[in-house]
Amino acid sequence: MSSRARGLVPLTLGALLSASLAQAQDHRHPAGQETVGRIEFPVSCNPEAAKRFERATAMLHSFWFEAAEAEYGHALQADSSCGMAHWGIAMTLLGNPYARVSPSEERLRDALAAAEKARALTLYTTHREQRYADAVLALYRDWPTQSHAARMQRHEAAMKIVADSAPNDLEAAIFHARAIIANAAPSDLTFSRQLAAAAMLEPIFVAQPEHPGLAHYIIHAFDAPSLARQGLAAARRYADIAPAAPHALHMPSHIFTRLGLWRESITTNRRSANAEPDSNAAVHPMDYMVYAYLQLGKDDDAWRVVQRSVDQPNRFYQGTLGYNFAAMRARYALERNDWASAIQLPVPSPAAPHVIAIPRFARAIGAARSGKLDVARENVAALAALRDTLKQSGDQYWATIVEAQRLTSAAWLAHAERNDSAAVRLAREAADLEETVEKHPVTPGPLLPARELEADLLLELERYGGALWSYAKTLEREPRRARALFGAARSAERDGDLAQARRYYAQVADLLKEADVTRKELQLAKAFLSRR
Repeated sequence: MSSRARGLVPLTLGALLSASLAQAQDHRHPAGQETVGRIEFPVSCNPEAAKRFERATAMLHSFWFEAAEAEYGHALQADSSCGMAHWGIAMTLLGNPYARVSPSEERLRDALAAAEKARALTLYTTHREQRYADAVLALYRDWPTQSHAARMQRHEAAMKIVADSAPNDLEAAIFHARAIIANAAPSDLTFSRQLAAAAMLEPIFVAQPEHPGLAHYIIHAFDAPSLARQGLAAARRYADIAPAAPHALHMPSHIFTRLGLWRESITTNRRSANAEPDSNAAVHPMDYMVYAYLQLGKDDDAWRVVQRSVDQPNRFYQGTLGYNFAAMRARYALERNDWASAIQLPVPSPAAPHVIAIPRFARAIGAARSGKLDVARENVAALAALRDTLKQSGDQYWATIVEAQRLTSAAWLAHAERNDSAAVRLAREAADLEETVEKHPVTPGPLLPARELEADLLLELERYGGALWSYAKTLEREPRRARALFGAARSAERDGDLAQARRYYAQVADLLKEADVTRKELQLAKAFLSRR
């Protein structure tokens, strides 16, 4: 198939970071340390093991888990009594704490064994190290009977004890803040926990501007539309702090995406994806890159990224990255309004319910908007079953997202069935529901925002004022989205608000100025701007 067929950063913090960075650049790192950042985490192991331990923990802070585990192993080779190296191995086996997913049973067993070794060995070292061991043990103790969420809460409480008992131990404060962010409820749109954690982390970042974990966790703390500008300084620093770690190269795009800085997102995600020779491991930054390319109308570039993973084995659909595998192809169809391709998306099996929901949603929308009502009904029903499965498993977050997808799909099905009163009601319900939670870190954004699809429906029904309002509300959460900007421009033009239309068309023209020549949005924007 050819590509054609398919809040402000505090000035004081920024100034202090610049001054601290200038000081840090005069420091010489230990050999090799410069590629993963610089941390200060003294432990009671022998000097060689302690050096290895610090480097491993710097890798852990950038979620470079396999490399970190190997380096903790080197620390144990240097000092077999280094209990904190076992602590580090147990911490790496957790994986990404922000994914809100429990490790596999095999990893849980290994992690518990490592945590128990850490506890046994630290009995002969210091009270501080014993408390660290207690905190990691809290993550895994009773794992067959205690939920992942409950154990994460236990870990946070234990890390608070570590931090409170050793106020000069900055690593304790950092790991405590990391846990606070990880345990934030996605339904809390005040972001109270994230802001509390950021208040702990930012002063330390001023003192330690080369610390990879500080930049990383500050980005996560501010990964929300209303907060993103406060994370921009950390985002623009992180890739240079730990350029050897693929995840460190990707993370700045969490902030860039929230601000619609698409070119910066593409650049940093390309670096991250290129640092991962295995496409299966690279799909997370690749999904963010596809999303950014599509906002700029660079469809051919987006398709080349999709192709890099499209033929990979289905085994990865069952993991966290399964979302990104499925999402890239769905985005490529949906963002370009290619409903025929959306209908043809394969449904992965086996895979997690929220991953299966991705092509089901795309197929439902594509079918409803193509007049294939039986196909639309089949996929709307499939979404309802997936929602129920998620509810039964206790996964309220993904159940909410899939229900919003079902409602949106049902709205477009009702419209195709000429029941427009039901269509408008369902579309509004979907948008309101989707906006009750913040997006999951695995994704740069919804496949298509429910509010944007509500606006599409209102525009099609010639309710131009309502459509314009819904497009504008979409842009508050998802700035500089090409579809929403173009929809807002069309709605304003048809509503007779030519000044508003000109403002939106100008943004479309600027956003898509390097787009593929086939993008009709750019052609229509230029035509409007040239004649008025």
